Amino acid sequence: MIRKIITQMHSCRGAFIAMIFMGAMTMGGFTGRAAESSVDKPNIIFIMLDDLGKEWVGCYGAEDIKTPNIDALAAGGMIFNNAYSMPSCTPSRTTVLSGKYPWRTGWTSHWDVPRWGVAYFDWKKKGNTTFASLMKANGYSTCAVGKWQINDFRLEPHVLKKHGFDDWAMWTGCETGNEKVSASRNYDPYINTPAEGSKVYKNKFIADVCTDYLINYMRQHKDEPMCLYYPMPLPHPPLVATPDEPKLKTRLDKHRALVRYVDKCVGQIVNTLDELKIRDRTIIIISTDNGTIPGITGTVNGLPVRGEKGRKSERGVCAPFIVNGPGLVPAGIQTDALTDFSDLLPTFLELAGGQMPEDLVIDGKSFAPLILGKAQDSGREWIMSIGESAGLITKDGVRNKDTFGKRVIRDKQHKVWVSEDKQIIRLHDLNADPLEKTNLLNSELVAHKEALMKFQAIVDSLPDKDAHRLYTPRAANPWDMKLKKTKN
Repeated sequence: MIRKIITQMHSCRGAFIAMIFMGAMTMGGFTGRAAESSVDKPNIIFIMLDDLGKEWVGCYGAEDIKTPNIDALAAGGMIFNNAYSMPSCTPSRTTVLSGKYPWRTGWTSHWDVPRWGVAYFDWKKKGNTTFASLMKANGYSTCAVGKWQINDFRLEPHVLKKHGFDDWAMWTGCETGNEKVSASRNYDPYINTPAEGSKVYKNKFIADVCTDYLINYMRQHKDEPMCLYYPMPLPHPPLVATPDEPKLKTRLDKHRALVRYVDKCVGQIVNTLDELKIRDRTIIIISTDNGTIPGITGTVNGLPVRGEKGRKSERGVCAPFIVNGPGLVPAGIQTDALTDFSDLLPTFLELAGGQMPEDLVIDGKSFAPLILGKAQDSGREWIMSIGESAGLITKDGVRNKDTFGKRVIRDKQHKVWVSEDKQIIRLHDLNADPLEKTNLLNSELVAHKEALMKFQAIVDSLPDKDAHRLYTPRAANPWDMKLKKTKN
């Protein structure tokens, strides 16, 4: 089988990609090696970084930093050019967990649960069923470490278990009313585990606590199929010096150091897989929840690329996405196949050999055949990103600012921006205009009119109103955000 390999280097791709591409072409037979491999239930490790655009990953052409461990995974696996996260944190997390777009779960806006209270990711709601619950039902041991943010551990100390995780080590998030111990994010982190509850890990760096916990879990469960979720809290602000580089002063230098620490942690996980001799039955996926924060600018091909977290530009939502699994996933592949975060749940489930419950509605489509070398494309005709604004507190609970959340939808060439009035307001040809400078909405070219017709049909298929968050209202807590009084 000959997999589709993208031979045209886009402007944002560096020489490294050309190198791995040529490597694949030179070696040949990569799809054969993958197809010949057979593992009934491969381990799955999904690492989701926090606020990191492609411009800070070496295999995507970053020139201001070296990420050798992540780049090695790309060289030995698949690198996606067209993978969408959501524009902001919690919409990305709920999409990953549920396989549903935010307009269906109600998380079309950011909501920091430990800080603001009220709404939460309610495990009792069928619509919030997580990939962890499904994987556990299919024989996997499950563990999560890092940052959760969509539940309050004070109220639900074992919420991760209810969401399907056997074990966890989660930073609780900054808890309003408990800021003294919980506000510190990177050093002296306040972390919840099933055995010890929430406590401060004095003189510890959060990435070390989480990575060590995950590695220890891997050692204990190496003989079982494992599904591991690592929503790493780095390199999200506050930008701090790391234990490896404690004397850095500028924000940019600290950002670089945090990214290097991310890469170091990835290397530690991979080395442990090698040590445990389970590397050849483990698939690692690395991505990020959204782009780099504004104010941090990297360089690709000699050109500055600024961070656009929270925005719907490609820099804000087209995430780095790397899949690696020696002997399982073909090596040295770069693909333009479309995927977004709603696809992860069905992909994990197919890799596990499981079946989707008939009564569970999802939006994603499995790309397992693609990464196993059994298909040439992902099967997605378009992908979507939604969730850039903040939520509002109302007398009825947390609501989204817009009844119909602003969103972007794209295929391999064209992209549309859709307004809160459910109108397409921008059309871009991403191949010709990757920075989305020219709005082709009123173009008379047939290709542009056809693209508009295609996307209009997708927009028309969506409900006029997004769902509200799926949760059961509960008694008010002292730290809940209060409804602002308005003047008569």
